[in-house]
Amino acid sequence: MSNAPFAAVLHLLRAHSLLEERFAGELASIHGLALKDALLLMHLARAPLTRLSRVDLAKRLNASPSTITRTCLPLEKLGLVGREDDQRDARLSYVVLTDAGRARVAEAEATLRQKSADLFSDRWSEAEIATLADLLGRLTAGQPGRLS
Repeated sequence: MSNAPFAAVLHLLRAHSLLEERFAGELASIHGLALKDALLLMHLARAPLTRLSRVDLAKRLNASPSTITRTCLPLEKLGLVGREDDQRDARLSYVVLTDAGRARVAEAEATLRQKSADLFSDRWSEAEIATLADLLGRLTAGQPGRLS
């Protein structure tokens, strides 16, 4: 049995840790957002009507609905997201991106794009980066809410 799959997973986990640390610091210092907050806002920005149920957000972020509730509370206080009840089902409510949230997520995404370009620019060619994106995209295919 090849050691390559195990090595690949270890490299992915290490890369994830490094990326999370690097991007979290940038987002916090520039935009006042945790990385998970920015990802939540990005999912809302790409959703129809810029809203998603807490359950849908949980699936997209690989988190529990209660974690989404806890994550949304400070974002609501900052005015970046709001709540909207479903008109047909009183049991269902949505997390909705506000105008302030749209502006903040656009700024945060611009920072993430620039930092992503900086991260890869001195290491790999455009073709290699595209291959990496394709390979990782296949790894996560079928998962709800891809952001690419």
